[in-house]
Amino acid sequence: MNQAIGLWNNCLSFIKDNIDEVSYETWFKPLIPVALEGKKLKIQVPSKFYFEWIEEHYLQLLKIALNKYLGADAKLIYSIKMSGEAHTNGKDLLDLPSSNRPKVPLQNRKTTNKLVPDIKNPFAFPGIQKIHIDSQLNQNYSFDNFIQGNSNRLAKNAAMAVAKKPGGTSFNPLLIYGDVGLGKTHLANAIGLEVKSIFPEKTVLYVSTEKFIQQYTTATQRNNRNDFIHFYQMIDVLIVDDIQFLSGKPGTQDVFFHIFNHLHQNKKQIILTADKTPVDMQDIEQRLLSRFKWGLSAELQKPDYETRKKIILNRLYLDGVDLPDNVVDYIAQSIKTNIRELEGIIISLIAHASFDRREINLKLASEIISNYVKQNRKIYSIDMIKEVVAKYFNVDIEELNSKSRKRDIVQARQFAMYFAKKMTRKPYAEIGRKIGKRNHATVLHACKTIDGLRNVDKDFRKYYKDLEIKFSL
Repeated sequence: MNQAIGLWNNCLSFIKDNIDEVSYETWFKPLIPVALEGKKLKIQVPSKFYFEWIEEHYLQLLKIALNKYLGADAKLIYSIKMSGEAHTNGKDLLDLPSSNRPKVPLQNRKTTNKLVPDIKNPFAFPGIQKIHIDSQLNQNYSFDNFIQGNSNRLAKNAAMAVAKKPGGTSFNPLLIYGDVGLGKTHLANAIGLEVKSIFPEKTVLYVSTEKFIQQYTTATQRNNRNDFIHFYQMIDVLIVDDIQFLSGKPGTQDVFFHIFNHLHQNKKQIILTADKTPVDMQDIEQRLLSRFKWGLSAELQKPDYETRKKIILNRLYLDGVDLPDNVVDYIAQSIKTNIRELEGIIISLIAHASFDRREINLKLASEIISNYVKQNRKIYSIDMIKEVVAKYFNVDIEELNSKSRKRDIVQARQFAMYFAKKMTRKPYAEIGRKIGKRNHATVLHACKTIDGLRNVDKDFRKYYKDLEIKFSL
């Protein structure tokens, strides 16, 4: 028992240094170490919902902490204490796929906050105060680092107007649309961050349409549809990314219609992003499309030369790198599609110069861009992505598609799923079918794993950057 407490205290110390104080006090302080058997640590959690929340939001952090103090084969077992009795599930929390985790009803908890109804919150523990709802915003996407030009001036000005007066302008909803890689998600998050800065009392929430659909499906299965609607009706500024993915989802469209109406009637701000205008969206009800047109639809176009040059210089400044002026000009003139490709060229250029110990000049830039453009003319399929990843990790395609749980196979499989989602924008279910006949939950889990570990694990970061170069992303 003393060993378990000592180990857990070390883990808590590491975790506390990597999350904010409120999250630490809310989600980790109540956890109690129960036993340590070899490399298996058992902890007690207050409820099954606590387990589900921690698993969804802090799984990677827990895994890193345990591996740090217990070794690479560390296991975490959870014990749930309910109604005075502890229920232990012997399955491994760190390895259990999302699709196989216990599906349990969310439970209400009494609260003295009269402003918050006693409803199920798909993002947080039931009963948690409204002010503690996590906005899910990306802190790196602010107005300060969004480069303005002729191609996005209208959208940025409208976004700033909305941020200064959410729900109080005629831009409600504000629909930001444009091709991939032009900054829609960046601008939408920037609105949310600015609102939180000016109006800290307002509840802001960013959610992808895929996440919204997933939450709605879960709520329906658990007979919590009304609670799901009520939760979203509490939001002051709702940001929904890639709204076009509502296509072909009549049930989700219906529930979003009711949420939209309530928020709009109560002068709450709605921000949507899409890859096309409402008139071009297919398989979405007309009553919903008509509401998308109530406010302002602002297009993000491909950046012009001056804007591309500003984007390059900004990226170089953030990376602490200097490039000759003629190289910067050459890149800005050569890559005319989107921001991601510009940044991809810079990453490739710096990487090749570093690996090959070559001077960054026009010759090297010309070689990189020539190869990059050639590769990007090729549209990658899921099968092609599997081949590239399998070759990089030196595994067979058959192993990638197998049910093997060997570490190197699982790692390669997760990277294949991640880049398949990033590069093809295919549904999770389709990617899962083509990579080992997995379900959508496994693919979602893989994407979260890569996103989490590439920021904190140097090996994962190297794998990620190497594959980015191979795919020229």
